[in-house]
Amino acid sequence: MSVVEHVREMAAAGLHSNVRLLSGLLLTMSGNNPELFSPSQKYQLLVYHADSLFHDKEYRNAVICILLQCLPSEIEVKYKMAECYTMLKQDKDAIAILDGIPSRQRTPKINMMLANLYKKAGQERSSVTSYKEVLRQCPLALDAILGLLSLSVKGAEVASMTINIIQSIPNLDWLSMWIKAYAFVHTGDNTRAINTICSLEKKSLLRDNVDLLGSLADLYFRAGDNKNSILKFEQAQMLDPYLIKGMDVYGYLLAREGRLEDVENLGCRLFNISDQHAEPWVVSGCHSFYSKRYSRALYLGAKAIQLNSNSVQALLLKGAALRNMGRVQEAIIHFREAIRLAPCRLDCYEGLIECYLASNSIREAMVMANNVYKTLGANAQTLTLLATVCLEEPVTQEKAKTLLDKALMQRPDYIKAVVKKAELLSREQKYEDGIALLRNALANQSDCVLHRILGDFLVAVNEYQEAMDQYSIALSLDPNDQKSLEGMQKMEKEESPTDATQEEDVDDMEGSGEEGDLEGSDSEAAQWADQEQWFGMQ
Repeated sequence: MSVVEHVREMAAAGLHSNVRLLSGLLLTMSGNNPELFSPSQKYQLLVYHADSLFHDKEYRNAVICILLQCLPSEIEVKYKMAECYTMLKQDKDAIAILDGIPSRQRTPKINMMLANLYKKAGQERSSVTSYKEVLRQCPLALDAILGLLSLSVKGAEVASMTINIIQSIPNLDWLSMWIKAYAFVHTGDNTRAINTICSLEKKSLLRDNVDLLGSLADLYFRAGDNKNSILKFEQAQMLDPYLIKGMDVYGYLLAREGRLEDVENLGCRLFNISDQHAEPWVVSGCHSFYSKRYSRALYLGAKAIQLNSNSVQALLLKGAALRNMGRVQEAIIHFREAIRLAPCRLDCYEGLIECYLASNSIREAMVMANNVYKTLGANAQTLTLLATVCLEEPVTQEKAKTLLDKALMQRPDYIKAVVKKAELLSREQKYEDGIALLRNALANQSDCVLHRILGDFLVAVNEYQEAMDQYSIALSLDPNDQKSLEGMQKMEKEESPTDATQEEDVDDMEGSGEEGDLEGSDSEAAQWADQEQWFGMQ
């Protein structure tokens, strides 16, 4: 057996560091004595050496190794070069390399890489062509199916490309429903997507499938049903303790609920699994963001994007951190990129609209909210988003009220709609109506913000003891909720001095007649001014 064959055996065995050392030495020997190895042997050594560099993540050296030696343009070598270029984030060079391979010589993995690169570059027609070619060669390539659906190819057309394989292989009858479900996902029809995946998940052969549970969790999240989303993420985690996909959304939901200790534990667990994925960095960033450490959240979001530029949750995290740091224009860029990657996710549009409102660009916010309403349909979420913008202008207050009433008719427990309706009722000083609205919303759920706002409304009608109870419940749900803490502290601080002030006022009035009335009027005005501060809402 020749030394080159020994190198080949080690490469096949995955001993890449050993291959690198030996092939490097042999190539040096070949350089000093060109007749030591045949051209074929030298070519093999170069390929094995480049492959060992690739496995050591020295992508640029791997490319240089191939280019400097002017290796013949074998298809597998070109594919490896394209892989190196993608790792170096030089997508144009990767596309150029793969485009140079004649269509008839492209293997499924080459077409799949091209499809993903075209999609990322916004070349949708070329991407669709490449995905279809993958399916022609491998009709059960499910990720290629998802790629086509994400590019607005009709579900029926995609299903037609798999019909023969479904009919010829037993136990594949579920695939048609699977394609239908994800067609709904990519058209933003969350309700029908949820129903279809639930039907799939209930089938005995697909019960407890982690991917389906993760998809359900994500769909519930998109639909604004955070409770069921968390439940499904927890089920998926129990089935797969090493699950990474979707954990960034799960961490975000936990952080929003104020469960920062759980978020911290989740981040540590994910880092122990892998620090080369975006998810653990996003989860850690959510912990920092909801701890009001925006600079750190910004850094962690940037790190996540560096690892995966297609991570929507990382873009949203970084955008939110930039917005809260006053860097609104930079935040807008990140939210727009998130929208490009996930045009059916409402939270991407919400982030952008919040930036417009923060910079007082009401017109841009209104245009965007109307577009979302028309594109994603009239559901509780889009109605509430449009109402949120309408609340910013006095002339559109009535429209906001109508939109919120429609949203609450569809989903009486939708928290964002309840919060905005409460804000409107506060402006109108209809506190009893607000209390009834909030009690109804809290009948079947418990939410920190709703309990805190109910506390504010109870203060307005002088129900101080119950207001204190509501603030306590809010803080038990989220100990970091500053507004609930401020509300409670203000009540504790003002409770005893109020009695003392009233006694002093009585003494003054007895001794000074009308002058006491004037002082009483000033005190009452000050009390109303203080009371106004109780009802400011985000």
